[in-house]
Amino acid sequence: MTEKNALENLADAAKAKLQEGADRARAAGHDVAGEVGDSPLENLKDKLEGGVDKVKAGLHGAQAESSFDKAKEQISDTLRDTFGK
Repeated sequence: MTEKNALENLADAAKAKLQEGADRARAAGHDVAGEVGDSPLENLKDKLEGGVDKVKAGLHGAQAESSFDKAKEQISDTLRDTFGK
C-alpha cells in the first residue's frame, strides 16, 4: 500500500470532520426523539442510537485529527527539505 500524500491526508481529514458533524447531528436528533416519544421502548432505542452516533462522532474526530497531523508533518518535511532548517 502506498503512503498517502499531504493533499490526500487533508481530504481525509475534511471528510472525517464532515462525518463527525453528521454523526453529532444524528445523535442530537435521537436525543430529542428519546425525550418526546410516547413509547418508553422507542425512547430507549432512540437514546441508544444517539449514544452510538456520539461514539461514531468521536471516532471520526480522532480520524480527522490523525489525518491532519499526518498532512501537517508531510508539509513540514517538504518545506524543511526544500528550504532547509
